[in-house]
Amino acid sequence: MNVVMIRAHGRRLRLLRPLLGARVSAGFPSPAESWVEARIDLNRQLIRHPAATFYMRVVGDSMEGEIKEGDIIVVDRACEVEDGDIAVVRLFEDFAVKRLSLKGGGVRLLASNEAYAPIEVTEEMDFEVWGKVLWSIRPH
Repeated sequence: MNVVMIRAHGRRLRLLRPLLGARVSAGFPSPAESWVEARIDLNRQLIRHPAATFYMRVVGDSMEGEIKEGDIIVVDRACEVEDGDIAVVRLFEDFAVKRLSLKGGGVRLLASNEAYAPIEVTEEMDFEVWGKVLWSIRPH
């Protein structure tokens, strides 16, 4: 046992504490260091068009099975969407995330959750494909 002297309220106190014989590194040791293949920049991996890319947090369960409530989605407004893509759409004043069905010259918005019916987009609707969902990010 070593003696450690500390000051508390102007008085010196004597505390007995064990001094361990093990050495401790003052750096940042990592047992995985020798396995590192390369460094990954997630901005480069997840973002194709930085000026046209946005993050949005998902609310609701209509895409449950693919995208969960609370997920953060990476939305690229510069990517073209194709039949079957997941996209953020604006329908009137609201945003939604849905899978696009572009068959037969029409547009249908499909939910992944079977509890939600498809939405048929008509010419009377104020509708815009706002951006393509490239990634979803969630904690595990």
